[in-house]
Amino acid sequence: MDETPVRIIKKYANRRLYDTEQSAYITLDGVRDLVTNRIPFQVVDNRTGADLTRLILLQIISEQEDKGHPVFDSNTLQMIIRFYGDTLQEALGEWMKQSMDVFIEQKNVFQSDPDPVSLIAEMGRRNMEIWHSLQGNLFSLTLSSTGKSNPNEDA
Repeated sequence: MDETPVRIIKKYANRRLYDTEQSAYITLDGVRDLVTNRIPFQVVDNRTGADLTRLILLQIISEQEDKGHPVFDSNTLQMIIRFYGDTLQEALGEWMKQSMDVFIEQKNVFQSDPDPVSLIAEMGRRNMEIWHSLQGNLFSLTLSSTGKSNPNEDA
């Protein structure tokens, strides 16, 4: 099996990023290129070895939001922030991941299907199935976080 090794990017105290494979400094745009080209990488703090990949990805998203048409409006970002610390924080993360997976799958199918009308109908049917499944999972998580086994139970 031909598995691409994970490229290590070191982040220094001066906030510079160093690509160990290329033996050169790299910008956030360079890291974005790694993402778009599906090159596996990990950003680590040079001093502590802590994984900083998520923080760097969030920086890239922040920069991209300032360019062109943002994906997240202020209202959406505020709603996401409100979920931090909430009992449903994990459920929101899982829902967002599953939604992105479905969106990407549908985008790929849509780009390759010569009959978009039947495709749209099929996508609508599948989206409803997925939505019902996600609602069931969310309901289960809500019940487990409140300790109730029945929604009609009094706390």
